[in-house]
Amino acid sequence: MTSTPSPSPSPAPWTGTVAVDDTALAVTDTGGPGRPVIYLNGSYADQKHWRRVIAELGDGYRHITYDERARGKSERSADYSFEACLRDVDAVLAARGVERPILVGWSYGAALALHWAARNPDRALGVVSVDGALPHEWLDDAARAQIRKLFRRLSPLFPVARRLGLAARMSAEQHAEINIEANELCAPGSLVPVLESVAAPVRYVLATGGNLGGDPELMEKIRGNLDPVLARNPHIEVSAKVPSNHSKILRNDFRAVASAIRELPSVRTHKAIRPGRAPSGVAL
Repeated sequence: MTSTPSPSPSPAPWTGTVAVDDTALAVTDTGGPGRPVIYLNGSYADQKHWRRVIAELGDGYRHITYDERARGKSERSADYSFEACLRDVDAVLAARGVERPILVGWSYGAALALHWAARNPDRALGVVSVDGALPHEWLDDAARAQIRKLFRRLSPLFPVARRLGLAARMSAEQHAEINIEANELCAPGSLVPVLESVAAPVRYVLATGGNLGGDPELMEKIRGNLDPVLARNPHIEVSAKVPSNHSKILRNDFRAVASAIRELPSVRTHKAIRPGRAPSGVAL
């Protein structure tokens, strides 16, 4: 006589910290049997920005959020680089026992999601990019100097901004360098090969107009830079263009973000695309 093994229990809800490198990250995992979704924040934001999206999706998904280094309730670190943030994604997934996640990122978090998916093609179930990971190249030495000057001027407002999830427990210089690195990573020569190589289904939710520090005309031009990528990689689609600007999109258009997550195929049937080449039947 053979016995049927009992199914593994669903993960229980959990809130705690995950150690990585020289820091510890504040993590929340709703648990449950649903498909795991890991949410990746904007540059200086914290996990509470996702609460409307999570409430809209409900219990059909397992929601994992966390505060990046020196953001929210997470500890400071000596390393705030993009590569460190990618290590944080790996650390949180490993700590929560998640092998194949959906990645949802806003702004800076969208770049993290796309890079992680490109590096882990057999693990990413899908990606939703919320007004981020858009190719652009406007950064020069004058722009770098202007960014550093802007953050020095804004630094007296950091204590208030932190409570709103708009600043981190960092110096003005550290804030500026994160911003500069993020823009450098969006240069077409750096970002386009990543986007062309992603084999997981990707859905973009794009904002409209400008935002604090972003000229409306420039922001719309940057969003338009995605069009050639859409022509070259059929796994990437725009799910929605919403009325909100970049800063308010998670607050006002959370339903569009939730809809994009629901659009992701339940079974992956895609094949990898060789960077620099269009798939058969797709116009360059």
